[in-house]
Amino acid sequence: MPLLDRYTDDGLECGLDEAGRGCLAGPVFAAAVILDPLHLPPGLNDSKKLSPAQREALRKEIETTALAWAVSRAEADEIDAINILKASFLAMHRALDQLTSRPDLLLVDGNRFEAYKDLRHITLIGGDARYSPIAAASILAKTHRDEFMRKIARDYPQYGWDRNKGYPTPEHIQALFLSGASPWHRSSFTVKGQYSLPF
Repeated sequence: MPLLDRYTDDGLECGLDEAGRGCLAGPVFAAAVILDPLHLPPGLNDSKKLSPAQREALRKEIETTALAWAVSRAEADEIDAINILKASFLAMHRALDQLTSRPDLLLVDGNRFEAYKDLRHITLIGGDARYSPIAAASILAKTHRDEFMRKIARDYPQYGWDRNKGYPTPEHIQALFLSGASPWHRSSFTVKGQYSLPF
């Protein structure tokens, strides 16, 4: 089913999505995107339904053609302090702070959001597979976070972040129990809901 380009008939609509909520390590990233209705990148979809090569190609297209876009993050210590849901909202707010255009409506992937200033928002479950602005935000959040995890993986190769991006794969969990945690790990998270991380 093709994505819808808009939620309303007029005004600037900004898609919001995050990447990295379910990870054991690394920041949570969020993106805010206001697409140009006259230059919509072909092939937009939920980032999880795209290959890495498709995501990277679309990232370039989005960043070139969007009316405005921004990517921000909340760090592991912030996640531990306020919880992952609030940290996701914080990352989204930080991305909105960086936009060069003021949207009229925020389209947020998911079922909850913390209001940003006086802007109207709509939460949409599965929104990244339904609306183009949210799909674009999901692609930017995912590609920017993956790039960041590959970068920090150079200093901590034992965890395999260049492959697992901080998610709780068997490789990552085994490395945690063999090597202990890094400064990038989230101390408030547990492995598969059963074992506290060895901090």
